[in-house]
Amino acid sequence: MTDLDFENWTCPVPLRDTPTVVMGHGGGGAMSGELVEHLFLPGFGAAGGTADLGDCAVVPAGEGRIAFSTDSYVVKPMFFPGGSIGDLAVNGTVNDLAMGGATPLYLSAAFILQEGTALADIARIAEAMGAAARAAGVRLVTGDTKVVDNGSGDGVYITTSGIGLVADGVDIGPRRAVAGDTVLISGDIGVHGVAVMSCREGLEFGTAVSSDTAPLHGLVAAMLATGADVHVLRDPTRGGVAASLNEIARASGIGVDLVERDLPVPPGVADACSLLGLDPLQVANEGKLLAFVPAEQAGDVLAAMRAHPYGAGARRIGTCVSEHPGMVVARTALGGTRVVTMPIGEQLPRIC
Repeated sequence: MTDLDFENWTCPVPLRDTPTVVMGHGGGGAMSGELVEHLFLPGFGAAGGTADLGDCAVVPAGEGRIAFSTDSYVVKPMFFPGGSIGDLAVNGTVNDLAMGGATPLYLSAAFILQEGTALADIARIAEAMGAAARAAGVRLVTGDTKVVDNGSGDGVYITTSGIGLVADGVDIGPRRAVAGDTVLISGDIGVHGVAVMSCREGLEFGTAVSSDTAPLHGLVAAMLATGADVHVLRDPTRGGVAASLNEIARASGIGVDLVERDLPVPPGVADACSLLGLDPLQVANEGKLLAFVPAEQAGDVLAAMRAHPYGAGARRIGTCVSEHPGMVVARTALGGTRVVTMPIGEQLPRIC
């Protein structure tokens, strides 16, 4: 019998070795990252873009720069407390552009409609998109519509793409985080994910929670107006704050130290996560942003955030360090530490 080499054994991660697509590939966690890194980027080859993989691509256009982003929305249910798939599709793409420091200008919208979907529902979604676009100051200028057989889809899927302008001197990206940076967040976390769960499958958590979906480019403009050298911005949507911080830590090669008691988790989100065994750091957000700024400029940026309606609850939550590069660590109230891991797949299906 052959001797077994126990020292070289490894514990396989669930669902990573699969020949077919699984739901976790769309969750914004490690499986999504592997799909992009090992399948899409090699497939695109020289036709692909930069390797930064931020919320948007900032590319040259004439003598200036534009931000370009695209995203798809498959949220279920289509209508939830505080929003719908319509305003989510507009605000989500507006925010992706804003995370590159851009002023959003134009959006496209492509719809995949399932046969049998009520026209009244589609009208509600279109009206929500129009209202969100007007509120954000952007225009929906082009699009497409396809219909699939009953049973081949699930109501309405929307893909929006957006273009915005990036001002001279603005340089924001995941690789710019450095040791010593202060990590800021604009408000309560986990709200959107819990709002969607609250009306799915009849779940109730004893308190009303509404989605935080909102356009954040005005908040970003106020932050940049301070003159601070904002290094990184990210809206922590799929995979939540945990996924976003891990992606930034790995891209920049720094570590992130969080103070757990400083994390703004509202009671309704805390109760829901406790009931379901979820980590609030891994629950989706749709109207919040993370910012990495030099420590000496953090006070000015924080004051500007708190003066804006979408940043009134802003606070410091952590620091970038040279120790444990590529890892996120949270200091607990008891004085211990825990590693905040990248989600593997998707805790909460169909959140955005």
